[in-house]
Amino acid sequence: MQLWLIPLLPLAGFALNGLLGRRLPKMAVNAIACGSVLLSFLWVLKTLAELNAFGGGLQTAHVEHYFTWIQSGSLNIGVDFAVDRLTAVMLLIVTGIGFLIHIYATGYMAHEGGYYRFFAYLNLFMFFMLVLVLGGNFLLLFVGWEGVGLCSYLLIGFYFLEKFASDAANKAFIVNRIGDFGFSLAVFLIAFHFGSLDFGSVFAKVKDMPVEATAGWMTAIALLLLLGATGKSAQIPLYVWLPDAMAGPTPVSALIHAATMVTAGVYMIARSSQLFLHAAGVLHIVAIVGIATAFFAATIGLTQFDIKKVYAYSTVSQLGYMFVGLGTGAFSAGIYHVMTHAFFKALLFLGAGSVIHACGGEQDMRKMGGLRKYTQITMWTLLVASIAIAGVPPFAGYYSKDAILSAAYEHAPWIFWVGVVTACMTAFYVFRAFFMTFAGEYKGAKADAGHGHDKKHGHDDKHGHDNHGHGHGDPHESPPSMWIPLAVLAVLSAVGGWYFNIPKFLEPMFKVPEEVPGNGWTVYVSIAAGVLGIAIAYVFYVLSPRIPDSLVQAFAVPYRWIYNKYYVDELYDSAIVDPVVGGSRSLLWRVVDASGIDGLVNGVGKFARELGGIAKRAQSGQIRNYAAWVVLGAIIVIVTVSFSGGAR
Repeated sequence: MQLWLIPLLPLAGFALNGLLGRRLPKMAVNAIACGSVLLSFLWVLKTLAELNAFGGGLQTAHVEHYFTWIQSGSLNIGVDFAVDRLTAVMLLIVTGIGFLIHIYATGYMAHEGGYYRFFAYLNLFMFFMLVLVLGGNFLLLFVGWEGVGLCSYLLIGFYFLEKFASDAANKAFIVNRIGDFGFSLAVFLIAFHFGSLDFGSVFAKVKDMPVEATAGWMTAIALLLLLGATGKSAQIPLYVWLPDAMAGPTPVSALIHAATMVTAGVYMIARSSQLFLHAAGVLHIVAIVGIATAFFAATIGLTQFDIKKVYAYSTVSQLGYMFVGLGTGAFSAGIYHVMTHAFFKALLFLGAGSVIHACGGEQDMRKMGGLRKYTQITMWTLLVASIAIAGVPPFAGYYSKDAILSAAYEHAPWIFWVGVVTACMTAFYVFRAFFMTFAGEYKGAKADAGHGHDKKHGHDDKHGHDNHGHGHGDPHESPPSMWIPLAVLAVLSAVGGWYFNIPKFLEPMFKVPEEVPGNGWTVYVSIAAGVLGIAIAYVFYVLSPRIPDSLVQAFAVPYRWIYNKYYVDELYDSAIVDPVVGGSRSLLWRVVDASGIDGLVNGVGKFARELGGIAKRAQSGQIRNYAAWVVLGAIIVIVTVSFSGGAR
């Protein structure tokens, strides 16, 4: 099947644009970047068609071995790519959504510096993400895992001359290293206990083992894998990097920080489902981490005014839903939500980029409003995405969200009820953003070409995105290169849920009883919660816009806490960052480095210098002094010999 071609094509795009892009016209850069991803997507379709993946085939994994990478004793780690039904879903999401976002980026980034560099990074990300999902063992998965982290760092810090961008990139990189350290320890433990890192070998051995009744090494492996997943998929306590990642260009937010990379943790847990099923206590922890993150992030999303920050906290919250699905044993429901979330959240971010483009780089929703008059396509596509994430049938989010909530009720009713409240908040803050953006009258300044970057808020539009020949004037619709991907994603957000029946497709892999939407009163409760959230947002921001200000004044203290994100960043700074930095400067630098290491090295040098200073006095250049030293030396030799002879 030549699976290696799937990631190699974007890698070739990275190499061509990275090495030659500076000298190529933009059309050539576009053709290389977008063409490589399109070819990869087409090769995925060809591969799945040959494997009859959608016609009842691919009941077991198709594996291709290329060469042995590491051979140590009985441990044999090969460069192996594998495709099963879970891989098939992820490949279609990564290449399909990735291609649409590449097309969008050609319009959005058209007037940015470093154009070729941006697309080279984007292609490199596609390569590593495809290695992550195609890898047939834990080590290859880890290579892709680290690679997407590197690309995330490069793309968040794309505007590297701006401090806020480099700070956000560093934060994402460092926070993820914590989770990645846990993941690496899990890989070592798996190799030690199973003598292999191949998925097939490891899971076959696990399947025949009893479920751990108490904590043991299987629990340790699962907990370490969970730590890795909380970093990459932005769950409590390692979620803090993702909102700041909005410092990167908006296409990056849509592709990496909504549709693909951040779901790698969800994919990894689903891939390792056999391990987690044999450490049942950890599965419950996964569900608790997920529901806590979903609720916590949703409350913060209620108060944000930066349109990308609203969607960023929404992403954290929706990732929490996916963890709830995994933690309740509904693995296919969690992956189902990965797919539908890729549709509507990519659309929300790209729609936000279109709004930012229309407003000359402005991201503060308080300075928008009335855009329905200027950006009809963006408005309608964002409306579809907003309805989908609110879980209103028959839009995509309804199917996956309610599959998760139904499983949550079977697992622990309290998780279901917290999920219902979170669903209500989700619908509210997403439609709050929609109404603040499109309802009422336009409150912003006239669009000003080349401006609109607000460094105070860390906006990604460093040079503005209004340099399309409009100059000063009213907000305007995005070019076709931007709105066509919006339209395609809107169709997927509307019909993708019922058209792509992911739980049924994944049934051969996850033979775990799962509740499906359409049965029971839990479905109606969650739908009602979404509709209630929409209704409250309509009342607050269309019918009676003064209500929110009154509530802010009435609940000033809790509002301030939520608006400031519960001061978690400040807590981390004071409890972890400042002590580490301060200790590094006062102890490691001044004491260990300057006084200890430098003191020792400098002391040796000083001793040698002083010894040389004494010795150099013997080299006076005067013959009589040399003669005196010769006589003195002769006397010492004679006396020594005499005493030696006398002693004998």
